[in-house]
Amino acid sequence: MAHAHNLLIQRLPLAERTRFLALCEPFELTLSSELSTRGKPLSHAHFPLTGFVSLVVEVDSSPGLEVGMVGRESMIGSELLLGMAPTPWRALVQGEGTSLRIDAQALRDQIDRSPALREVIQTSLLVRLHQQARASACERFHMIGPRLARWLLMSQDRAKTDTFHVTHEFMALMLGVRRVGVTVAAGAFQQSGIIRYHRGELTVLDRAALETKACSCYAVDKQNHAQLTGPR
Repeated sequence: MAHAHNLLIQRLPLAERTRFLALCEPFELTLSSELSTRGKPLSHAHFPLTGFVSLVVEVDSSPGLEVGMVGRESMIGSELLLGMAPTPWRALVQGEGTSLRIDAQALRDQIDRSPALREVIQTSLLVRLHQQARASACERFHMIGPRLARWLLMSQDRAKTDTFHVTHEFMALMLGVRRVGVTVAAGAFQQSGIIRYHRGELTVLDRAALETKACSCYAVDKQNHAQLTGPR
């Protein structure tokens, strides 16, 4: 594969990037498919090129709560840096696209051989830990409307388009709230001309206005990512 469009892989020195890409294979990210199952070790790590994936945690019989979102800026499987333990979440494809995947053990072997790859994955893991910690506080302290605005902005950032497919049921699942709460909040955004929603197709009409509606967690997440990754 001549070009890597995943931002983590792009951070590798050219020689190591070429060697790493030779170990990867293209993989289709199908909407609603699972890349990992709670309680089972990962078989592969994924580096999204297009599309994006939600990390969903389930407690007891709850329907689940999104604690992280991964697109081309990151990867699924940075925890392999720490070993082959079972994962505590489901990795659920939220936006269809493509990824590069690599066998889990092959990735661990490369981490042992490549300090540059280890550094990139360590940074990815740290960014995700910040994101997950912030998501937990956001769920506890912020109202549905600002949280929904944040989630829509995060989705648009990774979808790289103004229009993407999503249902009220799915948004409610990701936010860990009742569907009616999402319906009310999304309806207010639509009446204000910020979004348009029709039969599962959502279009962001006024991103600047949507940013003003989002809770502070969106800006903090972006700032943390910029500070931790930085220029290379």
